[in-house]
Amino acid sequence: MPLALLALAVAAFGIGTTEFVIMGLLPDVAGDLHVSIPHAGLLITGYALGVVFGAPILAVATANMPRKATLLGMTLMFILGNVLCALAPTYAALMGARVITALCHGAFFGIGSVVAAGLVAPNKRAQAIALMFTGLTLANVLGVPLGTALGQVAGWRSTFWAVAVIGVIAVIAQMIWLPKEIPMEKGNLVTEFRVLGKTNVLLALAMSAMASTSLFSVFTYIAPILRDVTGVSPHGITIMLLLFGLGLTGGSMLGGKLADSRLLPSLVWMSIAVVLIVALFSQTSHAVIPAALTLVVWGVVAFALCPILQLLIIDQASDAPNLGSTLNQSAFNLGNAAGAWVGGLVVASGTDLADLPWTGAACAVLTLMTALFYIYLQKRQANAVNV
Repeated sequence: MPLALLALAVAAFGIGTTEFVIMGLLPDVAGDLHVSIPHAGLLITGYALGVVFGAPILAVATANMPRKATLLGMTLMFILGNVLCALAPTYAALMGARVITALCHGAFFGIGSVVAAGLVAPNKRAQAIALMFTGLTLANVLGVPLGTALGQVAGWRSTFWAVAVIGVIAVIAQMIWLPKEIPMEKGNLVTEFRVLGKTNVLLALAMSAMASTSLFSVFTYIAPILRDVTGVSPHGITIMLLLFGLGLTGGSMLGGKLADSRLLPSLVWMSIAVVLIVALFSQTSHAVIPAALTLVVWGVVAFALCPILQLLIIDQASDAPNLGSTLNQSAFNLGNAAGAWVGGLVVASGTDLADLPWTGAACAVLTLMTALFYIYLQKRQANAVNV
């Protein structure tokens, strides 16, 4: 099934690019639409909230639709959203188009994860999810810098036209390579929402949100950290972000292999690794080479958690895997918004940028503590069953 997974990865690449490329285009968008940079920055928040609230609604609405048709529909919505972004005459129109694009984001990754896991042998499920998410990590490595460069040369609207073309390629790939009949279980509203009452599901979602908060509380401000603390030039910052993106890609594949072999131990050890490496960044950020090495390792351990947590939620929400998996994307984006907000509060308080990673480390400690509590509950439940 590699070609089927590749088709999902192509769509993930396009979706990831359109989510993050706006960060590099903010000055161009703000100038063209006559709004301030902070006002334009709300386009990022609006997208994240669109994922948080729209994804579970679409997951429930499409619960009984054929999986291939659902994924194709999500990708067509993605294309429509990017075309509307490219044509948006006003800031309000662009915000609306971004929200439309965001609606398909969480649902596509949520349902796509379940489909990817179902296309392979049981002991390869996390690796299949990781392969799909490789499209998302490559979006950060290639899509965002190339999209930003295109927007700076040909105008920010050209970037959204280019991403829409990627969407068309993804549709064609899915039509050709995804199986016509993908096994699925019929769902209903009661079953779908009953999953929200399961403690294990809520703890898994909390871990995703906190892991994302840890990442984005620091990464949102990575450019000023590299510029003002490390002393990196604008061109050097691009190279450093490329290194981080390579770490993300490697981490996604590593997490897939670890999750398929030892899911819960891998969750704990990767959580510990994130705490240590983010805390270390507060020291290594003062010099270029140590900072670069730390960024690579941070990218690896941070994104190794993604397939681990995605598979965990699919297993725990087995009665409603599509909603559970989609809610995990909502949790991740909620953490994205929360991390940027928390990091902003810390910076606004006058904290030195070099000390900001301690905030990320503190959030990662919460992820670790939740993981340990989750394992404790699992063991207690198992003991109760044996008794």
